[in-house]
Amino acid sequence: MGKSTLMNALVGAKVAITSSKPQTTRRAIRGIVNRPGAQLVVVDTPGLHRPRTLLGERLDSLVLSTLTEVDVIGFCVPADEAVGRGDRFIAEKLAAVKKTPVVAVVTKCDLASREQIANQLLAVSRLADFAEIIPVSAQSGEQLDILSEQLVRRLPESQPLYPGGELTDEPEQMLVAELIREAALEGVRDELPHSIAVVVEEMTPREGRDDLLDVYAHMFVERPSQKAIVIGPKGARLKDVGTRARTQIEALLGTHVYLDLRIKVAKDWQRDPKQLRRLGFYD
Repeated sequence: MGKSTLMNALVGAKVAITSSKPQTTRRAIRGIVNRPGAQLVVVDTPGLHRPRTLLGERLDSLVLSTLTEVDVIGFCVPADEAVGRGDRFIAEKLAAVKKTPVVAVVTKCDLASREQIANQLLAVSRLADFAEIIPVSAQSGEQLDILSEQLVRRLPESQPLYPGGELTDEPEQMLVAELIREAALEGVRDELPHSIAVVVEEMTPREGRDDLLDVYAHMFVERPSQKAIVIGPKGARLKDVGTRARTQIEALLGTHVYLDLRIKVAKDWQRDPKQLRRLGFYD
């Protein structure tokens, strides 16, 4: 749907990973937008769906609990795809969240013609009685200022929740783990997009160096055959993942990074309560 790309565009920095595959987002990630006289905290949640695994059930639970904690809900529908059963399913779920305004955001307008956008706006309007329907493009920045203004209009008055200058409240280790997962997804998104999890075990400055950070991380897959896919012929794919992840991590942290990335098999971890807790997905 382009949720994470949209949040990154609103924040003006990369705080959430993106992928062409649905269900990439696995946590409620907060991006902080500081405007004159206002602070907008955007919460990027996993997408609502009909879960097929225990992980999916926990992600849906996370979404539904987050919806009760926010002041306004953004419902994203891409401009270049016809409204379908999944959109109607989510619209029905959102209608059950009483007293919280829902703003429909038609995303990816840079990929659609004016006629497609007009038809999509009409189709979205038939899904529910939304507070606003706003077409935007995160890639070109079109109408992002209008979306931001409409969201801010619906916020209660309060002191800023975060100090000025912060872009997210995500711990650095979590951001680094997500960047590694994003790099891994780039190479295997069609083969095992949901079977990959990453845990950063340790991040420490190199002794005697103030310009080098040692990062030790484990990537988990569900079966030995998947491990072979991630490693690739003669380790080429894993090396490429490490190179791309390290570049992103260095840009995030502003320092040179040595990345030690190992692959482990955690059998059927998406369905195993113990494995899920170990990987940070709690009840």
